[in-house]
Amino acid sequence: MGIAGLLREVDGSGEFGVWLGRLDGVPVFEHQAERTHYSASTMKLPVAMAMMRKVEAGELVLDQPVTVHNDFESAAGGRFGVSADHDDSPTTWTKLGTQVPLGWLATEMITVSSNLATNLVLEQVGVDAAHAELGPGPSAVRRGIDDVGAKRAGISNEMSPAGLAGVLVAVGNQNGSSGEYLRDLLAGNQWNGEIPALLPAGTRVEHKNGWDTRIRHDGGIVRPPDADPFVLVVCTTSDLADADAQKLIASIALEAWNHRHDLGAVR
Repeated sequence: MGIAGLLREVDGSGEFGVWLGRLDGVPVFEHQAERTHYSASTMKLPVAMAMMRKVEAGELVLDQPVTVHNDFESAAGGRFGVSADHDDSPTTWTKLGTQVPLGWLATEMITVSSNLATNLVLEQVGVDAAHAELGPGPSAVRRGIDDVGAKRAGISNEMSPAGLAGVLVAVGNQNGSSGEYLRDLLAGNQWNGEIPALLPAGTRVEHKNGWDTRIRHDGGIVRPPDADPFVLVVCTTSDLADADAQKLIASIALEAWNHRHDLGAVR
């Protein structure tokens, strides 16, 4: 059927974007790759990248203590807190009022997608530094998770497939311990219902996904043992049932996998 055929099957049910290419950053297949979607948790990757840039500069250290709290400065002014009911990681909440290492929070942010951990890391890093990791283009980090006041003011985090692919290419090519650290974080992702779902068991996928009402995204570096790595990003904002959106992303990933020896033959 091909990726284009899979997209035709869902035509009219929402907005779908795809970016597929290798680690040289050159796409071999694109569909609405520049159109932005609400980023959901995909914004956590540029937050982690900005953190490691500050670690390299000596401005932060991974073992520095951070007090776990739930009171943050809103991008629209005032203060806000994260909703525990909408956080997929309960572990961070058990640490309220205690100190934990910054690196522990980063692991919670990426591997189990903790929203509270994300805002604590973002508070150390700064919104501007996280946004800068995205480079030029329409993708943006403008606020923390659950910043309701900012949302009401129209301040949102946005991600295009091309934008997420750009940061994945950067991470995939980053030399030294910071690159290894980020890639291992992504490989440790425990939410694997999209890109990894239909790939052979044990395939290394360094990915970050995101989900919300009508939102299901995933972007990652897939490392086949018998072919060069490839980068795939699929963003969906649609009326599909969430399980169907996950299945669409997994099916697109399987199409890419099946063409891994000749990625340019993907249609």
